[in-house]
Amino acid sequence: MKTRRHAKILELISERDIDTQDELLRCLRESGFEVTQATVSRDIKELRLVKTLSSEGKYKYSVGQDHTKNVSSKFFSLFADSVLTVDSANNMVVIRCMTGMAQAICAAMDSIQWKSALGTVAGDDTIFVVCRDDTSAKEMEEELKKLMTR
Repeated sequence: MKTRRHAKILELISERDIDTQDELLRCLRESGFEVTQATVSRDIKELRLVKTLSSEGKYKYSVGQDHTKNVSSKFFSLFADSVLTVDSANNMVVIRCMTGMAQAICAAMDSIQWKSALGTVAGDDTIFVVCRDDTSAKEMEEELKKLMTR
């Protein structure tokens, strides 16, 4: 549950300008997570979130630059626990997940910035990754399949 919640937090702060713990708490509750203020505070500390200046001149939570390695390990754990299949066609990789997990995995995947991925789209149980070319898609498919066996 903690891994899913952390992935959801990463997803939320990548989609919205969240500037307070109360706002993050409200967003998590709206997403179906029953959490307390103390839990959110611990999560912020564990994820090493920092406040950065948004384009509107307000501060918001974001992932610190030195946090990539920690996010990577969370992504790998979440991926191994939740992904059912990985396949590719042309320059696209299709990742099938357990119901409700695609957006969390996609947000974690986006935060580690795969060089060969041009963009991602997540539904409820499926992620589409558009790669630079067919070769990149095939390589990504092979890498992701290895993560499923960890």
